[in-house]
Amino acid sequence: MSSSSIPNIPLFIGGLPVQSKTTEWRDVVDPATQEVVARVPFATGDEVRLAISNARDAYASWRQTSLGQRMRIMLRLQQLIRDNVGPLSSLITREHGKTLPDAEGEVMRGLEAVEHACAITTLQQGELAGNAAGGVDVYTRLQPLGVGAGITAFNFPVMLPCFMFPMAIACGNTFVLKPSEQDPSSTMLLVELAHEAGLPPGVLNVVHGGPEVAGMLCDHPDIKALSFIGSTAVGTQIYRRASDAGKRVQAMMGAKNHCVVMPDANASQAINHLLGSAFGAAGQRCMANSVAVLVGAARDWLPEIADRTRAMRVGPGTDREADLGPLVSPAAKRRVEQLIDSGVEQGATLLVDGRDCRVDGYPDGNFVGPTLFAGVSADMDIYHQEIFGPVLCVVEVDTLEEAIRFINANPNGNGTSIFTSSGWAARTFEQDIDVGQVGINVPIPVPVAYFSFTGSRASKLGDLGPNGKQAVQFWTQTKTVTARWFEPDADAAGRINTTISMH
Repeated sequence: MSSSSIPNIPLFIGGLPVQSKTTEWRDVVDPATQEVVARVPFATGDEVRLAISNARDAYASWRQTSLGQRMRIMLRLQQLIRDNVGPLSSLITREHGKTLPDAEGEVMRGLEAVEHACAITTLQQGELAGNAAGGVDVYTRLQPLGVGAGITAFNFPVMLPCFMFPMAIACGNTFVLKPSEQDPSSTMLLVELAHEAGLPPGVLNVVHGGPEVAGMLCDHPDIKALSFIGSTAVGTQIYRRASDAGKRVQAMMGAKNHCVVMPDANASQAINHLLGSAFGAAGQRCMANSVAVLVGAARDWLPEIADRTRAMRVGPGTDREADLGPLVSPAAKRRVEQLIDSGVEQGATLLVDGRDCRVDGYPDGNFVGPTLFAGVSADMDIYHQEIFGPVLCVVEVDTLEEAIRFINANPNGNGTSIFTSSGWAARTFEQDIDVGQVGINVPIPVPVAYFSFTGSRASKLGDLGPNGKQAVQFWTQTKTVTARWFEPDADAAGRINTTISMH
């Protein structure tokens, strides 16, 4: 692509794409080829303030829009997403690198969240106690907060925004979104579809940028709530800064997820699901199972795990036969390979080495092949750091109780899974594990969107997560009304009541 034909990604403010006046731009690069496919602006302070101002102004009328009208816009949006799965997936693959089937799966998971927002007419209902005291009714209203903001990571450029703005907007808020600058085009198409569905100007705005733009969203007094999904280091800073500014904040952050494999599990199924979870999207999932905990005789399956790992196919995301594509950037590739180096240096057994991975026809791609370590201990860098690459660490223990203790000692609590045919083992694991999301014979336990995302401990800051009922709670405030209506011209006879009794 010639430099003159490389598109500039716009901002989206007041219902229209806006070309930034910034002097700071970043290249958006195809990770399989290193071809520059777009340029993304780092918005100026004035542009960020303009987006927030548009959202604030639009809120006055949007909050008065009926629940039925908001629902109908969400219904149109979900149909437009269905109609555009192909274009959305192609943009994800071109800029992120994940395979097309994986990108299509991402779009469908995002669609679940939009479908859930279509139920806003019942989700935003309050409560009522009639005649709670003599002639007194008490009821609640779930009212919007104002302007919300979202900051998303690169690894799911369609799904993660769908975890944020559809429900926030359906609840009557307006929104300013800052997507990842590494792969923004699919997010921008999603925003265009939302406006095609009927969103009024200013209800949904997009600004691009780095830490400075994120900081402005944290600090601006007109933003009342902020949702973040990304790394632990950045999420912790965002949470503290925005909380100090008086905002409601949710931060979904890093992870180190474990998959327990019991010896009574279906071996073939367990191994396939384990490897799919560990290596899908080249391991660039916060819910990837990057640690396999083999219990008892399940350790005998390690040679089979290694053989199936070697057989996995690496290729560009456009190759539908590929099991995994490239990492998102050369920097990500260097970091993953350095962590593999550290695993070798610190004494882990490298059974399958994904370094120096070559893909015919793509000499410049950010490819790292599936990598498998055995003999991993908790003090190694490859265990206590989130690698965010196609690296699976294997730990061997004797009992389920030992596996549970090992996982609970890890500070993260995003997700975990167990593969077993024993109901007793599954129930014990479910009850005793201190992790927010549990899969039973399910490798990636991200719940369907009408349940909330419930990562815990070091993987989450804030009481309420995305999706499900918690999302409605996060994007609304509860107003409680205590009402009594007197009969017209009734005589207020008797003593003046100076107590708080309402009998």
